[in-house]
Amino acid sequence: MPYAAPTSPDQPDPAALEAMAAQLEASGRYRLLRRFETCTLHADFDPATLKRGVYLDTETTGTDGHKDEILELAMVPFDYDPHGRLCAVHAPFVALNQPTKPIPPEITKITGLTDDMVAGQIIDPGAVAAFIAPAVIIIAHNAAFDRLFAERLTEAFKLKGWACSMSQVDWKGQGFEGTKLAYLASQCGFFFDGHRAENDCLAGLEILGRPLQDGRTGLAQLLDAARAPTWRIVAERSPFEMKDKLKARGYRWNGEDAAGPKAWFTDVAEADRDAELLFLTQEIYGYDPQLSPKRITAFERFSERA
Repeated sequence: MPYAAPTSPDQPDPAALEAMAAQLEASGRYRLLRRFETCTLHADFDPATLKRGVYLDTETTGTDGHKDEILELAMVPFDYDPHGRLCAVHAPFVALNQPTKPIPPEITKITGLTDDMVAGQIIDPGAVAAFIAPAVIIIAHNAAFDRLFAERLTEAFKLKGWACSMSQVDWKGQGFEGTKLAYLASQCGFFFDGHRAENDCLAGLEILGRPLQDGRTGLAQLLDAARAPTWRIVAERSPFEMKDKLKARGYRWNGEDAAGPKAWFTDVAEADRDAELLFLTQEIYGYDPQLSPKRITAFERFSERA
């Protein structure tokens, strides 16, 4: 007989709690959040068609990818089928790292990581490289942040395609009003202990594995976006008085010389490249500025090399 934990007045029967929760939800007056326990997996798949991905998250001493340091790295390997369905989740890689300076108090407050917890800890770049070797895609929630830290740790991350579960799923079009991981989880009906890297990875995978309004999973939509090349158009030497028009169209300002020229830029789909160049010619410059768009794939996307 399977073991069942004893119940007491202080520990209500789980079945009774679930029945109560179902009754509350059925009333239409309540919406409950359940604690995340394990990822929901798709069971009907052909093992020969599966591909390996890695969901990655970092906790860091700050937000500057050039100066701040990794405190915790978590990577959760998973398998998915050609339809973008989550089929298996494997044992994670989790490691702590002692930074060269004390952890700022505000970071400890967010992550719960203290100097004592990371004392003497170091992340082995070789072990990290070996762990991600089987993966065809690395996913992070805000990949533009995590990729910079990861590539500083090991060059192996530069050889992988990357995708972003925050920006490469049309969350708004699928009925979500935000993109933060905790918000997405709540809309999916669960909560989790956030701001520790492994927990964030597992919650991210559960969210991606859920079907969206169009019937496909978030993972399927994400993978399609990752596979599609985009074109980065940099509006170099654009007239200053056109900055508001560029910003309104979705252009972003690059103010770092290390990441390319100081200029407004945008990323567009391959099918929209020529139309965007025509817009710049007619609406921004008043002449053909002879811009040279750069083709970007998942191997450069979210990296400074883009």
